[in-house]
Amino acid sequence: MVITEKYIEMKEKVVLAFSGGLDTSFCVPYLKNEKGFEVHTIMVNTGGFSAEEVKRIEERALQLGAASHTTVDAVESYYNNGIKYLIFGNILKNNTYPLSVSSERIFQALEVLRHVKKLGATNVAHGSTGAGNDQVRFDIVFEILAPEVNIIAPIRELQLSRKEEIDFLVKNGFNFSWEKSKYSINQGIWGTSIGGVETLSSSGYLPEEAYPHKVVKTGEEKVSIEFRNGEPVALNGKEMAPVALIHALAEIANGYGCGRDMHIGDTIIGIKGRVGFEAAAPLIIIKAHHMLEKHTLVKEQLYWKELIANYYGQLMHEAQYLNPVMRDMEKFLESTQSSVNGTVEVLLRPYNFFVLGCTSKYDLMSSKFGEYGEMNKSYTGRDVIGFTKVLANPLKIYYSLHEDEKEQASKN
Repeated sequence: MVITEKYIEMKEKVVLAFSGGLDTSFCVPYLKNEKGFEVHTIMVNTGGFSAEEVKRIEERALQLGAASHTTVDAVESYYNNGIKYLIFGNILKNNTYPLSVSSERIFQALEVLRHVKKLGATNVAHGSTGAGNDQVRFDIVFEILAPEVNIIAPIRELQLSRKEEIDFLVKNGFNFSWEKSKYSINQGIWGTSIGGVETLSSSGYLPEEAYPHKVVKTGEEKVSIEFRNGEPVALNGKEMAPVALIHALAEIANGYGCGRDMHIGDTIIGIKGRVGFEAAAPLIIIKAHHMLEKHTLVKEQLYWKELIANYYGQLMHEAQYLNPVMRDMEKFLESTQSSVNGTVEVLLRPYNFFVLGCTSKYDLMSSKFGEYGEMNKSYTGRDVIGFTKVLANPLKIYYSLHEDEKEQASKN
């Protein structure tokens, strides 16, 4: 590795997306000492770091040689521009995964882009490898919005082993403790993903020790969530902002081990991927919200919402957030939420939860018009006879011209 004349003379700035882990820690002295850059680190917090961790990450960046370090709290932006629509759409990738990590990366990349422009940097760097989705989610923001900025991904480009990264850091005087955790944890406000040797095969499963939150509660506990225009606004009768509610619900539910599952899906780069996750608050909120919608929306709204929301989730997962069709779908999803108002009750138990029921002034299951399976108040039995005749008429015509199919259908 040789420092080039160009970099010495120009001292070009590079903004490095920094998490404090081994890969991004390697990038700081590599970009500074081997490539001659002036390195400016940024950590974008989307709900996965405590105040103590934020401080420790800043200290490490500066110790490694960063010219400056910036921390951005992007949780509110992430909720307002992403999570809110995942709730409106009841989005669970492959009916399972609430896009815990995949949805936050694009918002982190957008914050990095803002910092690049603020510093007038001509280079941006990240610590992604060449094997996963995150490299695409990061790169695509700059390819679309700032193609003039040079993207550098040292780990991807050098294809270094973990040992080679550690040896380089030690050689440069950074003999930190780099014990490799048995499990790879990515945590944010919308859930935590967990990778380990068990997730590399199709049959392995994560043991209890793999999950960051341990099951410490027994028995059962009821919680209530109030929604207003589709957004969660009160927990157990106490009003709070949605972000605060998500945190508070997680505090209650994590101790029961709720929201654990395994996600198997198609990666952006075309291979199957498998990862464990725990997302107690996201899954409870989505299931509670969906229950309320089934009571307050008409069937056509529910039908089209499901189709559009599934596609919205797929595009979010595949780094297509900047596609303008996403804004169109968000407008549709938001327009369906005006009557999604009410309170949902949920029962928590170890390793599970149950959505019990809801109350809403917009509940379409209104006894004013009848009670399902019991009686009706808005039509008579003779009305049903006429309705059925009209409903049957198109197929009566069809089967009158297809006697063989009519005969077959009567035998089945």
